[in-house]
Amino acid sequence: MKKITFTVLCMFVVATVLCSLSGTAVAKEKKILLKVPMAYPSKLPGLGTTIIWMSERIGLLSDNTMKIEIYEPGALIPAFEMLDAVHAGKVNACYGVSGYWSGKFPAADFFTAVPFGPEATEYIAWIYYGNGMKLWQEMYDSNGMNVKAFLCGVLPPETSGWYVKEIKSIDDYKGLPIRFFGLGGKTLQQLGASVTLLPGGEIFAALEKKAIEGAEFSMPAIDSKLGFYKVAKYNYFPGWHQQATLFELLINKDVWNSMSERQKMLIETLCMASTLNTMAWTESIQAPVLIENVKKHGVTLKYWDDDMLATIQKAWEEVAAENAAKDAYFKKVWEDLGAFRKEYKIWKDYGFLPRPKPQPSDLYAK
Repeated sequence: MKKITFTVLCMFVVATVLCSLSGTAVAKEKKILLKVPMAYPSKLPGLGTTIIWMSERIGLLSDNTMKIEIYEPGALIPAFEMLDAVHAGKVNACYGVSGYWSGKFPAADFFTAVPFGPEATEYIAWIYYGNGMKLWQEMYDSNGMNVKAFLCGVLPPETSGWYVKEIKSIDDYKGLPIRFFGLGGKTLQQLGASVTLLPGGEIFAALEKKAIEGAEFSMPAIDSKLGFYKVAKYNYFPGWHQQATLFELLINKDVWNSMSERQKMLIETLCMASTLNTMAWTESIQAPVLIENVKKHGVTLKYWDDDMLATIQKAWEEVAAENAAKDAYFKKVWEDLGAFRKEYKIWKDYGFLPRPKPQPSDLYAK
């Protein structure tokens, strides 16, 4: 009995000491408030909800030494001005995609989405255990940007566009007015399309008014909320331009450096947790939307044939080669990702089952 009592007493003493040390650490920590403008509305699944998921947990996990305040697009600062604002300290953080800065840094698109590029698991492997995250941060550092970058969210494949009429051959892209993002947009330009980049909130109206005849924006669960099925009945797959989409949290470096080691680890860990949570959740919600689009909204799902995909891929490789010749850092990242993917392919080819083309008979059955 005495032995048990002594053991309980020892455990109590250890717990008391740990609590005391924890309390001391918290007492010494500076309170951090991250004001985070977003590039996308919070109502859009995955695009806006990831950073909200993180903000709902950071207070409890940090013993209330950290807080994240979220601002809808344009409420605090325009989306395309966020990077410069964080760099200058006008805001201390922002949430969006690095591809928004490709006008400044052509390689930025590699940290958002790559045509015919890696799916989510391979992409994350390169970011965390290849050179991806190192190159991501180096892009900002080498250009004198006072920001710390984090991968903080990943989405499943996008559709490769909503079209008002069927695309029967590659020639149908010539002169086609279409909304398309990033390196995928440059690829369609290479094929003769007239590409524009509209904000998500303007796409529906542009399709309705026939200002554009096709558009991509995101995965089915997001596109459905924007109502694209009402004005464009042909939805194409696979999303060759964005097999996965990465999101970034940027924090002003002065603010980052002012954090305790515990607070820094908490940001890093929560971003990883948010990425996993978003990937799992968004993968789970796509199929019901495809079913509803077909059965309720009269959408026709189309899947590119092998020849079409091969032609588009060739155009992408031409775009990549041209950009690599113009920009040394684009070339550096492109070659690093290529080397990682070449080795990964050995595992991919052996480890995964073959993926047959979709058989839509059940989906279209009455």
